[in-house]
Amino acid sequence: MNVIKYFFVFVSIFCFSSFWGCGESQSTSRNVSDTSSTTSPEASASTKETGTTAQAGDRTVATINGIEYPFRWCPPGRFTMGSPSSEEGHGDDEHQHTVILSKGFWLLETPVTEEMWKSVMKDSSGSNNGAKYPVEDVSWLDCQKFLQKLNESAPAGRRYVLPTESQWEYACRAGTTGAYGGTGNIDEMGWYGYKKDLDSGIPGNSGGKSHPVGTKKPNAWGLFDMHGNVDEWCSDIYGDYPRKMVTDPTGVASGNATGSASGDRRVCRGGAYGYPCLGCRSAYRCSFEEGEKLAGLRIAVISEK
Repeated sequence: MNVIKYFFVFVSIFCFSSFWGCGESQSTSRNVSDTSSTTSPEASASTKETGTTAQAGDRTVATINGIEYPFRWCPPGRFTMGSPSSEEGHGDDEHQHTVILSKGFWLLETPVTEEMWKSVMKDSSGSNNGAKYPVEDVSWLDCQKFLQKLNESAPAGRRYVLPTESQWEYACRAGTTGAYGGTGNIDEMGWYGYKKDLDSGIPGNSGGKSHPVGTKKPNAWGLFDMHGNVDEWCSDIYGDYPRKMVTDPTGVASGNATGSASGDRRVCRGGAYGYPCLGCRSAYRCSFEEGEKLAGLRIAVISEK
């Protein structure tokens, strides 16, 4: 694997310290990435309009229960969500439409790890592969319990959440418009199960198992494992995309209920180590019943001020 060089210039930024609150261990840095990507002008940040001095990919680290949680700043902006019909692997549920995100948010640099999960949940839920592995085999409902526990001690004005599906794809793309973010090379960006699709029978690079987080290249905003490794729950109920431009979408209100004890189908994104690479594209959509223990998660932090 090629080595990605990062240069961190440590700065004091008022918006970071005020956002993360007093008394909680945290540090900040500004990231300059040499990750090459094709950036879409429509996905550029509107930091001047919102008054924040944070820039796309800026990094802050919060320490919770002695565990570091590194977050990356995803600025407000607009992007084209979904994929063109010409994209290999395009699905009928990936209708392209313009999305405007009026507020920026912090997104965890990696999927939630087992050490993060276990230090909060303090039970036997989730996988047991190792501290730095992404937690998997958790349900959407389990994630709500995890978030509830985190939010019990969150400073005023800050809330931990699952990202919306639109926030997730926006962050995954980080300005790119192709099938994969970052360098655009799935072998460099993520762990997956098969070349092309399942019919190819050609093994991918995962060896049929998950891998420690942060061992592939990050995207332009410093986010790791947005492609493959483990599925990541989003907050949305799965449903059809709108056919017009939308601002701050949160998915459909209802409509995909299964009628079972497992509840509605919730969106999962990113694909996983057992998926074909086409199932790890930036636009690929997947869903599970919210009670099914089949995925992992990545958390966001939003301001309620």
